[in-house]
Amino acid sequence: MFEKDVETLTGMGAQITTAEIKQQPELWRDTLEIYKANLDAITAFLAEARAMGEGRLSVVFTGAGTSDYVGDTVAPYLRHAGDRSLYDFKPIATTDIVSAPRDFLNPDEPTVLVSFARSGNSPESLAAVEIAGKFVKNVRFLNITCAPEGRLAVESADDPRALTLLIPRANDKGFAMTGSYSCMTLLSTLIFDSASLDEKAAWVEQIAKMGEEVVAREDEVAAFLAGDFNRVTYLGSGSFVGLAQESQLKILELAHGLVATSWDSSMGYRHGPKSFVDDKTLVFVFMNNDEYTRQYDLDILNEIGGDKIAQKTIAVQQDCGPVFDGESFTFAGYDALPEGYLALPFVMVAQTVSLLNSVRVGNTPDTPSPTGTVNRVVKGVTIHPFEA
Repeated sequence: MFEKDVETLTGMGAQITTAEIKQQPELWRDTLEIYKANLDAITAFLAEARAMGEGRLSVVFTGAGTSDYVGDTVAPYLRHAGDRSLYDFKPIATTDIVSAPRDFLNPDEPTVLVSFARSGNSPESLAAVEIAGKFVKNVRFLNITCAPEGRLAVESADDPRALTLLIPRANDKGFAMTGSYSCMTLLSTLIFDSASLDEKAAWVEQIAKMGEEVVAREDEVAAFLAGDFNRVTYLGSGSFVGLAQESQLKILELAHGLVATSWDSSMGYRHGPKSFVDDKTLVFVFMNNDEYTRQYDLDILNEIGGDKIAQKTIAVQQDCGPVFDGESFTFAGYDALPEGYLALPFVMVAQTVSLLNSVRVGNTPDTPSPTGTVNRVVKGVTIHPFEA
C-alpha cells in the first residue's frame, strides 16, 4: 500500500488513510519542535496550576474513543517517568466525566484537565470542559488538539485558565485517527516526562526511524494476514494495554466490524477473555522493554503459541532482551526505548495491519462505514444540563 501511487490508492478508497499512516515519522519530528517552541508557555502554565493548592496536582487525561486511549497509553508510563511528587496522572474518558461527573471528578482536588481531541468538535469534549469548570473548584485546562478551527480551540482562546497546544498537520482527514493518536500521545508524554530535552530528542529521532522501517517492511506485516482468519486480539502490559485497545479499535473501524476483535492485558487475558481465541484468530502481543514486565508478555506468547489454539501468535518487539522466537515483527539494532515512546512505532505496525485487513475484506479504509451510521466526528449526542 505504501508504494502504490495516488491514483491507485484513490481507486481503492485508501489514499488518505495510507498517506496519514505513512507520514507519522515526519509528524513526530514536527511534534518535538512544537513542544520545544511552547516550552516556556507549558512551564508557566504548569507552575500556575501547581499553585492552586498543596500536595500533588491531579492531572486528568481525557478524550473519547481513540482520544481516550491516548490517556490510557500515556498515564501508566508517566506514573514512573513523570514527577510523582508533583502530579497524580489519571486517564478518565470524557464520556465518563459527562455522564457521571460525581463518580470521576473530585471537586476539592486541584485539577488540570488535559483534553485530547482530533477535531475538538465532539460534544463530549466540549461538555467535559464545561462540567469540570463548574464542578471542580480549582481547575486548569490543557487542550491538545489538531484543529485550530475546532470549537475546543476556538472557545478556549480567551479563557485565562486554558492553554491550547495545536498539532495541525496531525488533523487526520481519514475516518480513523492515526497520526492524531500518535502525535497527541507523543506531545503529552514530552510535556510530563522528567527526562532531559536531549534524551527526549534522541528518543523521538529513534522512533521516527523505526516508523520509517515499518513502512519499508510492509510485506512482513502483510504476511501475518495471509491466512483465513476472522478474529484479531491485541495484548500488552503497562502502557501497552491502552495501545492494545487502540489497535483493536482500528481493526473494527477500518473493517466495519467484519473482523471480530478483543484486547486485554497480557496477564488479564487468561481470566476468561482467552475464550475468544480459536483457530481463525490472530493474536498480537506488544512486548514491553521493562525487564520485569517483559516476562509476563513472553509468558502469554509462549502459552497461546504452545496451546496451538490460535492461527498465529505474533510478537511486536524490540530486540533488547529475551525475545519471542515464534512469528514476530522485531525492531533490531536500536537502543531500548521507554514504553511511552516505543508505543508509537508499535502502533504503526497495528495501523498497517488494520489498513491491509480493511482492503482484504473488501472495505474502503477512508470511508469504512457504508451506511454512514458511524461518523468521523460523533453525531446525535444529547448533552443534558448539569448543576454542580
